[in-house]
Amino acid sequence: MKSRYEAAKNVFVDSIDIDDYIELESSASAYKQLAHSIDKPLKMILLFGRPGTGKSILLNRIAQNLKYQKEIHYFDTPATNTKEFFHKLFKVLTKKDLPQNTEVNFSALVNYCKKLRGKREIIILLDEAQMYGPEMMEKIRLISDSRAVKFVVSLHKTENEDLIAKEHFQSRIWEVIELKNASLSDLTQYIHKKLLKKNLFEIANSIHEKDMKLIYTFTKGNYRECNKLLFTIFEICEYYDKNEPSKVNYEQITQKIIEIAGLKLGFIHV
Repeated sequence: MKSRYEAAKNVFVDSIDIDDYIELESSASAYKQLAHSIDKPLKMILLFGRPGTGKSILLNRIAQNLKYQKEIHYFDTPATNTKEFFHKLFKVLTKKDLPQNTEVNFSALVNYCKKLRGKREIIILLDEAQMYGPEMMEKIRLISDSRAVKFVVSLHKTENEDLIAKEHFQSRIWEVIELKNASLSDLTQYIHKKLLKKNLFEIANSIHEKDMKLIYTFTKGNYRECNKLLFTIFEICEYYDKNEPSKVNYEQITQKIIEIAGLKLGFIHV
């Protein structure tokens, strides 16, 4: 027999699928800001925030929503090397595949981009840009100077965040959008809306205000950490539901269960 917690657990599998997108005031604001920035005559837009703040799903949503209005391309996975990246970019620019074992002539590619100026505006969404090396980023900068290709550069906010933002693009990034961890109110809405979206009303109602505060304390409002914690909480509930149902409080997720999940994930230590 299926546990009622199995579906709840699967709701919190980490995903950037726009079907899993949850509309919050903060995420709606970030979306509007990015969409507005893309409409401006900018060479580059910097989108940054700590891992788990929603950068990838924002880029994916922008790409899906604007694909019939703009020439927009989402590079979700960083290329493993320069050759792979420029093969991919060549296909976007020329709408043709480059023959195998052929190198892209970078100078010719830049000149090709310059000829596109005023004819096409190509938007490239670069996710996980912190994984590109300085040489690659410098070439991306030079391509953006053509003004035919606009880049939205997404990277993790770390101690080295200024490496790209200042050393490579200081004079070219005219818009910076920062995504932050959720507030307690936003995280509460996020959790409830994800469960209600799957019609899991009873389970949503079983997470009370004090439980939300503990979840927030553990995750600090980070969506990815929240997904991990809720998945683990419902995994534990599922185990007890199947094996020791007398220990499950179906009207409330107990703080003990939340603490066990927090201990398992390293949010708290014995």
